Order: sequence, then C-alpha cells, then structure tokens
Amino acid sequence: MTNGRRTGELAGVQAYAGRVLENVARVLVGKEDVTRLALAGILAGGHLLLEDAPGTGKTMLARALAASLGLGFRRVQFTPDLLPSDVTGVSVYRPATGEFEFVPGPIFTGLLLADEINRATPKTQSALLEAMGEGQVTEAGVTHVLPPPFVVVATQNPIEHEGTYRLPEAQLDRFLLKLSVGYPTPEEEVRMLARLQGAHPIDTLGAVATPDDLLSARAAVREVRVSDDLRRYIAALSARTRAHPQVALGGGPRASLALQGVAQALAALAGRSFVLPDDVKAAAPGVLAHRLSLRIEARLAGTRPEEIVADVLRHEPVPAEPLPTGAAP
Repeated sequence: MTNGRRTGELAGVQAYAGRVLENVARVLVGKEDVTRLALAGILAGGHLLLEDAPGTGKTMLARALAASLGLGFRRVQFTPDLLPSDVTGVSVYRPATGEFEFVPGPIFTGLLLADEINRATPKTQSALLEAMGEGQVTEAGVTHVLPPPFVVVATQNPIEHEGTYRLPEAQLDRFLLKLSVGYPTPEEEVRMLARLQGAHPIDTLGAVATPDDLLSARAAVREVRVSDDLRRYIAALSARTRAHPQVALGGGPRASLALQGVAQALAALAGRSFVLPDDVKAAAPGVLAHRLSLRIEARLAGTRPEEIVADVLRHEPVPAEPLPTGAAP
C-alpha cells in the first residue's frame, strides 16, 4: 500500500471514529476516554468486557456503540437458568418436512450485549467461546457462520457481588479489552441529570456509520506500521507478566496480539500511520490486567492485576522510537 493511500484511509478512520465518539457522547456524559478505548477494541476486531458497579452506564455504552456503528443489536440477560442454546440457537424438528431446522439464537447479530455475564453458569458462558474466537456456531455437528462484523460486549458486576460466577481464564482471554466505565464526577452527574430530564437520547440515537464502514476501518487499522523494536517491547511486556513473582499465570501470545492490535487502533484514531510506545502503554491496562491470574498470597494481600501491569510498565525499558521518514509527530 502506498503512503498516500494509507494516509487517506487513516484520515477516513479518524473522521469515522470522530463521528462515532461524538454520537456516543450524546448519551454518555464525560466518558470519552473509555468510549475511545472501547471503539479502539472494536476497530482491532475484538470483544469487550465491561466490569463495574450497577448503574454506571455499561449497558448504555453498548447500546450507544451499536446504534452509532449501525450494527444489529440483541441483548441477553444472563441468569443462572440460561442455557447455551438460549444464546446460540437450537435445531427444531419440523413434522411437515421430517427434518430438523436450525433456529438462530440472539448471537446472530452485529453486536451482542451479554448483560451480567457472570450471573450465568460456566457452561453457558462457554457457549460464547466458539463464536468469539472463530465467528461461528456449531450445533448438532453443523457449523453456522456469523456474518461479520460480529462484536460481543459483555458486562459483569464485581465478583464479590452475590450470585455471580467467576469467568474462567479461557473465557476472559477471548475478550480483547476489559474496561471500567466508572462513576461520573459531580459536575458530569449534574449535566447528565439535565440531559435526561426528558426523553432519553438513546431512544432517538441514529447511526452515523454502516457495518461496511467498520470492516473498511478495521482493514485500514491492520495496515498501521509497528516497528520491530515495538514488537519486541510488546513481547517483553507479556513475558514480564509471566515472570512476575506475584503472578501465577501471565499474558500469553494472544495477549501480545491484542496489545499490538489495540495500539494500532489507537494510533489510527490519532491519525497516525505508525504506532508509538505511548499507544502500547495506553492499551496495556485494558489488554493485560484481566489476563493475569495472581498467586494466592498476592490475592490475600489485596493486590490488583492493574497494579501488576503498572509495575511491569515501570520496569520494562521503553524503546526509542524514531518517527518514520516524512511522518508528522
């Protein structure tokens, strides 16, 4: 790809992202940073896990992203009695034809909101694994492809809440990013109260892009340059999590791939055709923290995975990354 064409496509990605972020901001007040990271994760081709206390806007963020991106939207409330087939679909026998017919479940959509995913049993949680990893569902030996783009946005309450199941490591690893929406500041909460006094803006939020726009933006993001030094930096960060004395299970190769992809997306959102170390550092907490399994003594001491990631970032030397020839800082 020529530099001129790449620059034009990345300018298109930046304009596309600007429209989406501005549209989502009509619904969510003061959440620009988390929205930007969430969009970067979607542009990198991944799925999102939103963890926070109830009422902080997790579901609203998912709905606003789906509406803004022009994606089909389905919501599934995960509960202990939810079955895997309630998510993926089931084959139904039709007496008139004497054959089984597959009835697609809600997973056949553009953006699936798996609300309170940790309230369902591990068996039902695992029903998402194939769809998230391979973009398909296998039922009764028959594989059904999910039309792209396909995005899962799952929400969960903190694990200490009653009636929840901890997500297995294999399930957590399928989520590209784990983000926290957080509480608004007092000023933001006042603005929110004023904005939502009448009708909720989510009810009239329209699309500012199409699914094809998302696929094109993803293709452009994959062309963002990552130098060999930065690839070594990314691999070293993952390796340092594995060697950390407080970590029993660190980030693997999928974590490194996720870190590179989100860093590329953040660079594209900034209008750059190349990744900087700051892009990697900005992506690292959301990409790595949920992939770390801490040793029992670290958990008993109250250590959080985010603290381990911060420690890793402090101690791993950052490569000096010269700007590509002709690139603007």
